[in-house]
Amino acid sequence: MNTSLRRASTLLLVTIAFLVGCSSSPPISNRGQMGESELSFYVEDDQAYVSGVLDSSLPQQLTQLIKSHPNVTDLVLVDIPGSLDQAATIEGARMIRRLGLNTHIARTGYVLSGGVDLFLGGVKRTIGPGAGVGVHSWYDAKEWGSEVNLADPVHASYVNFYLAMGVPERFYWFTLNAAPSERVYFLSPEEFYDYELVTD
Repeated sequence: MNTSLRRASTLLLVTIAFLVGCSSSPPISNRGQMGESELSFYVEDDQAYVSGVLDSSLPQQLTQLIKSHPNVTDLVLVDIPGSLDQAATIEGARMIRRLGLNTHIARTGYVLSGGVDLFLGGVKRTIGPGAGVGVHSWYDAKEWGSEVNLADPVHASYVNFYLAMGVPERFYWFTLNAAPSERVYFLSPEEFYDYELVTD
């Protein structure tokens, strides 16, 4: 991430933190593991701003969010550095789709790794100017996704998810080779449209 993008993202986070501090209702949150940033939701009108690492509590937190704020129509992803529980992330994305919610990556915000999968759950998906979308190969503590036999059912589970979200299968294969799991490849605006990540 370049310096100006990092600064702008930090400024946006500080602004949201200030708004959360001034809110009459506290954000729904859960502390991430291993010192990672806390997953939190801040609601303003019909938008819920989402920040932090996705974890196993995501489906429960989304359920609580909609129960408490049934007027929410859009999830604005501010800074999502990844996921600690991919199954919960996929479940959350499917829930977003079932609920008919839209997703938007905030201006100069970012989604990385599993955060991209959450973004894909939106019925309508938009990306703000200067936002970062980062992908890489998954790694399951035993092997890289790019090294797993092409016939392995694990690939089909990812492909089926992307197809259900309206994203071409080739996007999955692209992510496996874009970067190893310890690095991130940031997509260009042209690639947002080429891989049909955005709907508008």
